[in-house]
Amino acid sequence: MPEPPRALASYVPLKQVGELLYTSGVVPVWNGEIKFRGTVGADLSLKDGAEAAEICALNILSLIRQHAGSLDQVEQFVQLSGFVRSAPGFEDQPKVLNGASDLVFRIFGERGRHTRQVLGTSELPMGVPVEISAIIRLKREAVAARP
Repeated sequence: MPEPPRALASYVPLKQVGELLYTSGVVPVWNGEIKFRGTVGADLSLKDGAEAAEICALNILSLIRQHAGSLDQVEQFVQLSGFVRSAPGFEDQPKVLNGASDLVFRIFGERGRHTRQVLGTSELPMGVPVEISAIIRLKREAVAARP
């Protein structure tokens, strides 16, 4: 897994409220290096977009592991929300986000099933094609163990 991503501006990458973890939007960065730039449906294929979304999901998992100590502390993925930098006429944003959703399900099984929303947009920070945030519920014992 990649190193947990750092905030790019004035925010925190992750915030816990009770049992819930909320991530800020993460982009397809691997250990500080942007892996994809461009627009899905123009510069990048649907497959490229899905791979970028998978890297975003891995960054989310890295944030969870850093915060909770282990991915075993995840009770349920609640929601993924994403933006896809899309060419005019590109309408497969949900298929792009499948790169993230499918990875989460492969790792967590039924605990990885989540709600989702995805929007197309004309621009994203640093020219990346995908940005994803998540809401995750931790196990009660993980919450009780946190100082």
